Amino acid sequence: MDAGRNGAPQRLSRQDRLLPLKLSIPARIPLLYVILGVLLAISVLPMYFYSVEIENMNRERLKTNEMLLQNTVTRSLADDISQHQDALHMMLANLSSSIQVMMLANSSGSDLSAQKLLTPELRAMLENFVSSSNDIAYATLLNADARGISAGRIEPDAFLQRELERAYQAAREGRIYSGQPLVVGAGKSARTVMLVSSPIQYGGRFLGMIGSVVDLDYLIRRLQQVSLSGLMPYVVDSRGRLVAGATAQYATGQDMSHFEIVRSFVDEGSKAQLAATREFTVQDGKNATEMLGTYSPVTSLEWAVVVQKPREDAYRGITEMQSKGRLLALLAVFVSVGLSIVSARRITSPLQVLAQSSRAIARGDFSQRVHLKTRTEIGELATTFNTMSDDLEQFVEDLKRAAEENKNLFMGSIQMLAGAVDEKDPYTRGHSDRVTKYSLLIATEMGLDAGFLEVLRISAQLHDVGKIGIEDRILKKPGALTPEEFEIMKTHTTKGANILRPVPQLREMLPGIELHHEALNGRGYPYGLKGDDIPLLARVIAVADTFDALTTNRPYQKAHDEIDALRIIENLSGQRLDPRAVTALMAVFYRGDIRIQKQQPPTIPLEPAAMVSPIPSVDPLTVQTTRT
Repeated sequence: MDAGRNGAPQRLSRQDRLLPLKLSIPARIPLLYVILGVLLAISVLPMYFYSVEIENMNRERLKTNEMLLQNTVTRSLADDISQHQDALHMMLANLSSSIQVMMLANSSGSDLSAQKLLTPELRAMLENFVSSSNDIAYATLLNADARGISAGRIEPDAFLQRELERAYQAAREGRIYSGQPLVVGAGKSARTVMLVSSPIQYGGRFLGMIGSVVDLDYLIRRLQQVSLSGLMPYVVDSRGRLVAGATAQYATGQDMSHFEIVRSFVDEGSKAQLAATREFTVQDGKNATEMLGTYSPVTSLEWAVVVQKPREDAYRGITEMQSKGRLLALLAVFVSVGLSIVSARRITSPLQVLAQSSRAIARGDFSQRVHLKTRTEIGELATTFNTMSDDLEQFVEDLKRAAEENKNLFMGSIQMLAGAVDEKDPYTRGHSDRVTKYSLLIATEMGLDAGFLEVLRISAQLHDVGKIGIEDRILKKPGALTPEEFEIMKTHTTKGANILRPVPQLREMLPGIELHHEALNGRGYPYGLKGDDIPLLARVIAVADTFDALTTNRPYQKAHDEIDALRIIENLSGQRLDPRAVTALMAVFYRGDIRIQKQQPPTIPLEPAAMVSPIPSVDPLTVQTTRT
C-alpha cells in the first residue's frame, strides 16, 4: 500500500493485486531449443563416447606394438652377436685342429718349438686364417714358452698386449678367453676390437694359444642400420660400459649406467636371461626426456643390446591418431550442430504457422486457414536426417577400418614373434602356424564362441614363445634330453608367460601359453594340474600341439603317419588329453579339413667331431610328453 497525501494507506485495485502473480510465471522456452538439444544429444554424444573408446583401444595397441618392435630388434641383434661369436670359436677350433694335424704329419714330436713356429706352413695357415674373414684384424700363435708368430693388418699397442697376456694365462688354464672391447689406432683409423683366444692342447698337455683380434666394425654397421629407424642402439658389458654404439656420441668403455635401462641390466647381472622393456627419464641438466628402452642379454659374452627412443617419438603415432581423431570429432560436432539447427527450424516452422492460425481463430477470425504441406515438410526433414545419418555412418566406418588395420598390425606382430621362435631351427618352421590352425578347427568343431576363438588364435600362435629363453644346445639337441636338460626345457611354458605377462592385452592368452603341457592325470607341468583345473584354452592347444609334433619330422624321430598319430592321441584321451578336443580333432580330420604335407627332414651337414661341436636338434619336448 502507498501513503496518501494525509499519510493514510490506500487500497490497491484487484488488477494491481494480480500483477505480481503474472510476472512470476516463467518465460516460455522456445520449442526450437528443445528440439535442437534433443537432436544434438542423440547425434553427438554417442559418437563422442564411441570415438573416445576406439581411441583408447588403439592407443594401447600402438604402445604394445612399439614395445614388441623394440623387443624384436634387440633380440635380433643379440642373436647376431651370439652367432658371430660361435662362428669365431668354431674357426679357432678348426685352426687348432689343423695345427695339431700338421705337427703330427710333419714330425715325430707334438710340441710347438721355436723352430716349428718358423715353418712356412704354419705362417701360411695363420695368414689364411686372418684373410678368411674381414672381421679378423690380427692373429697370433704362441707356444708353451710364449714365443710365436703373428699376422694381420694392425700392430698391438700396450693395451692389446696386456689383453694378450691375460688371454695367454687363461689358455694355460685351459680356458677360452673373450676380452674387453678396446680402441686401437687414432683418428679415422681408430677401430674398436676385442681379443678372443683358444688354447691348443694335445693329450691333456698345453702346447700353446691361438689369439685373434676381432674388428667390431660389423657390429657398429648393424647398429647404424638400426639407428636409421629412429632408435638409439648400443651394446654394453656386464658393468654397464659401452662396447659399441651407432654414433661417436659415446666412446667405447664409457659408463652408460646413468641410463636406467642399462642400470636394470647391470643390477640383474647373471640373472638377466630375457629381454626387458622400461619407461624411464634421462636428465640432461635442467631438461628431462621421457624415454622408452629395451635390453636383450647376450649371455655368452655377458653383454646386452640396448635400444632406446624418446617416448614422444615412440608414441608419435598415438599422438597423431589422437589429434586426427579429435579434429574429425570436432568437425563432426560442427556439422551436426549445423544440421540440427536446420532440422529444428524445418520442424518448428510449420508449428509456428499452426500457432498463428490458432490465435487468429481464438480472436474470432474464422476466415483464417492453415496451409501446411505436411508431406513436403516431413520429406525434407527425412532427407536432412538421412544426409546426417550417411555422414555419421561414413565416419563410423572410417573408425572401424582404422581399428581393423591396427588389429591386423597387432596380429602381424604376433605372427612375426612366433615366426622368430619357429625359425630358430629348421625342424620347427611353421609349427606355431600349424598349431594355431589345428586349434581353431578343434574349437570350431566343439562349438565354442567367437570370443574364445579370438583368444585361442593369439594364445596358440604364441604358445612356444618361451623357447626364446632356452639355450640352443638344449633346444636343438639331436636325441632324447637328459633329466636335467628336460627340466630346463620345461621352463619354456613359464618363461613364455613371464615374457607376455607385462602386456595387459595378452592377459587372457596366458593360460594357453603357460599350461598347454598340463595333463588331465596330473602328470603334466609346470604345476601338475588335474582335470577341470586345466583351462579349456590350454586343453585345446595341447591336442593340436601333440598332433603337429607327431606328424612332423624331428631330428630324433620321423613323422608318424596321420592315422598312427590319431591312434596315439586317442590312446592319450582321458589320460593326458581332453576327450572332447580329441573327438573334435578326429572329426575335422576325417572330414578332410586337415591335410598334412609330407615333409623331407632338413639336411644338416656334420663335420668331424674334433673340429666342431655336435649339431643341436629341435625341441623334443612335445613328443617326449606324449610318450610319458
